[in-house]
Amino acid sequence: MKPISHHLVSLDFEEIWDLAPVSLWLEDYSGLKRLFDLWREQGVIDLAGFLAEDASRQDQCIEQFKVLRVNQFTLDLFEASNLEELQSRINDVLRDDIRNCVTYELCELWAGRMGFATQTFNYTLSGRRLEVRIRARILQGHEANWDRVLLTLEDVTQEEESRQRLEEQQRYAQSLFELSPVSLWVEDFSTIKMLLDEVRACGIDDFVTFVQVHPEFVGRCMQEIRVIDVNRHTLQIFDATSKPQLIEQLDQVFRDEMHDTFKLQLIDLWYGKLFQQREVVNHTLTGHLLHIHMQFHIMPGHEADWSRVLVSLVDISARKKAEAYLEYLGKHDVLTKLRNRAYFTEEVNRLSRKGPWPVSVLAIDLNGLKQINDEAGHAAGDAMLRRAGEVLSKAMDAPACVCRIGGDEFVALLPGGDTRDAQAVQDRIAELLELNNQFYQGHALSLAVGAATCQAGEVLDQAIQSADQAMYRAKTAHYQQQAMERRRS
Repeated sequence: MKPISHHLVSLDFEEIWDLAPVSLWLEDYSGLKRLFDLWREQGVIDLAGFLAEDASRQDQCIEQFKVLRVNQFTLDLFEASNLEELQSRINDVLRDDIRNCVTYELCELWAGRMGFATQTFNYTLSGRRLEVRIRARILQGHEANWDRVLLTLEDVTQEEESRQRLEEQQRYAQSLFELSPVSLWVEDFSTIKMLLDEVRACGIDDFVTFVQVHPEFVGRCMQEIRVIDVNRHTLQIFDATSKPQLIEQLDQVFRDEMHDTFKLQLIDLWYGKLFQQREVVNHTLTGHLLHIHMQFHIMPGHEADWSRVLVSLVDISARKKAEAYLEYLGKHDVLTKLRNRAYFTEEVNRLSRKGPWPVSVLAIDLNGLKQINDEAGHAAGDAMLRRAGEVLSKAMDAPACVCRIGGDEFVALLPGGDTRDAQAVQDRIAELLELNNQFYQGHALSLAVGAATCQAGEVLDQAIQSADQAMYRAKTAHYQQQAMERRRS
């Protein structure tokens, strides 16, 4: 074997040095070594603290870095025409807030380590910022005086910019999540998927029947909901002080009506419906009922294992209350709080079709309302109508109901009530009228009542007319009685 020529080795080294696709620096740190030795003789122990006391001391250290050689990649990277230009403008390369990184490098060498690795930034001679990853090593045989140090600089500007963009996107996404005015939950349904797969593997085809026969399976699945994160709005609407508190007390949130709702959710998942919307009922940690519009979506990329699920909840409790109030207004009289004519018409139609029979009807009219309106004003008349509502609402129990169908006209419907039941209600009205007149001063409340009973096979409207006629007879008798009393007086 022929010996390798020293000239060839040297030539290969020269080619490798200049053609290397990384920035190479050969430097002399011997001046820095001597400066460190001097400071040690002066009793310096904590270099970081020593440098922090006086910024000029770090400048002293930087002045000791002597660049001996760089490769062509370095000149191209830093936009220098030659080594002399790069050396003369080294302060343009190492500037701004690079001091913290330099302090770390100096402390590594002070601690006796023969090299360091760090990530920092430099500047090209045109002022373009470079993110660089630096690795430095005191070459073998030069450990005593540090006169030969090899540095490699890797340009990681694009990598760092990509990392910063990714971090910005993550912060942006996290801000959207945390600051959303909608309750957001990130959940893990992977165990629930495993349970459903196990049921499917057992040969179950009719999952609807399965969950009806095995309600405990639904409860088991509810226990396997894993909440990974919730946003701030979730804590607000569920009266939670922290995320751990809410997650630890999920059994107080998902309870009661939620069992049946979750069963429907499982059925949809069984049949492959990975996006769902429905109205559900939850509870706050303080026990308040929440009506919720829920959107459930297995996140893209997790369809195979359901390990990431996004659930959004909108509190619709106020809307539900408004709907309930509108429904109340649609079937109730605002003044008397009794049912209104629309409800009366619907109930008559329903009873005519389905019963139960017999159905008794009480036609009721407020006596003397026109006289009260004429003498004391409509406010006094409205007060009398409210008093009539109080008496009539207390005079009967469900399923009986009383409706205001006109100005001073009322009708009571007694499903399943015979003539004796109708008479009992009339007696109850008379008793309550007496109590009401004792409680209120001024005009006495007086009601004219007529009753009729409709048997199976008869027409309910005819019974209503009969009751109305009986009421008018009672009303006529009332006014005749009043006239006789006035003549006697």
